[in-house]
This record gives sequence, structure tokens and C-alpha cells, in this order.
Amino acid sequence: MSKAQNQLDEIFITLKELYPKLNAPIVKLLAYKNKDPFKTLICALLSTRTKDQTTAKVCEKLLKLIHTPKDILKLTQEELSKLIYPVAFYKNKSAQLIEIAQTLETSFGGLVPESLEELLKLKGVGRKVANLVLAEGFSKPALCVDVHVHRISNRLGIISTKTPYQTELELSKLYPAESWIELARYLVAFGQSICKPVKPLCETCPLNHLCLSARALKTPKPTSQTQKSRH
Repeated sequence: MSKAQNQLDEIFITLKELYPKLNAPIVKLLAYKNKDPFKTLICALLSTRTKDQTTAKVCEKLLKLIHTPKDILKLTQEELSKLIYPVAFYKNKSAQLIEIAQTLETSFGGLVPESLEELLKLKGVGRKVANLVLAEGFSKPALCVDVHVHRISNRLGIISTKTPYQTELELSKLYPAESWIELARYLVAFGQSICKPVKPLCETCPLNHLCLSARALKTPKPTSQTQKSRH
């Protein structure tokens, strides 16, 4: 086994062991979705450009009342807007949810479609949301790449990509399909709790010995005295 493969395996195993110890919003969100494609879709749409903690609180409240597309269609846009406040763009998202509910009822018999192609036809659904629905809603091999997965994969030096789509393609080559769902979960929880966008907890991170970013932080910057001595 190559050194690179050993590191990939070490990262996965470490994240797996760490996951149940983290009090991350993703853990709560997965509990609310309960392998339900519709609830997974709703939460994924609400999470767009919204803090994880906020999404978790809103989904907890909303999913006590909303179980099917018909439940959404019983509400006015104003009523739905109040229910999903304070997620970002809550008025736009309420209109989006109503339109999606109507599409599901008229075109899919009230059910969420099970293919990537059909999911992408729904208003406002991109690859991230579609893959999340496939993975968490239908338990199908799919790699959901959000900001955490994209950021951490590059920070660790697993890959070097510019876009989430590139990250999805590269990670899918490095890890077997049967581990994609868990890999995304672990990376998201890790990003929410330790490898944060700003001020990551590098000193206590169990992967800092493998992380390119952590190594860069440890490297002492040359002092003015050192710079003078070089001349």
C-alpha cells in the first residue's frame, strides 16, 4: 500500500472515530431527516447560505409540522416564511419550497425523485443538494460536497481543486463509493467543530500532523535579524 493511500485511510479512520464525539449541527440535522428524502430535501434547501446552527433550529421546528409536499401546499407563502425565519433569504426560499412541492405533486406523485438528473430539474436544486438527497434520503452512493468538504479536503492536501464539482470528482476517485456518504458526514462535522473556516483549532486537531495548512502555521516566519544574517 502506498504512503498516499495510507494517509487517506488514516484520515478516514480518524474522522470516523472522532465523529460521535463531536456536538456538530449535522448530527442533529440527520436525526430530523430520519432517512426521509422529502425532509432531507427541505433541510438541504434551507441550509443554503445559512449558518449550520440556524438551519438545525429551523428544521427542528419546521419538520414537526411539515411531513409531505401537501403539508407545504396547505400554507400560504407568508405562513411558510414565518416558519423558516431566520434562514437566509427566507422569503425567496418559501416561494421555492411551494413551487417544488407543487412540482412533486404534479410530476412525481408527491414523491421525491431518486435520480440525480430528475432532482436537478427541481427549482433551486444543484449538485450539492441533489447528492445529499440521494445519500441521506435514499442511502444511495453519492458524494455531497459542501463548503466544509471542499475546504477541508484542500486544507489537508488530499486534493487540490478550485470548485466543489472538481472536489466531488477527485474525492470519488480516491475513496470507494461505499464510503462516500460517511466521508461527507465526517468532513462536515469536522468542519463545523474543529477545522472551521476562520480560526481552525489546529493545535488540538488529531490530523494536524498530516495537514498542509497546520504545517504552514508551525513553520516559523523569518525574523528581521534572520533576514539580515542572510545578506
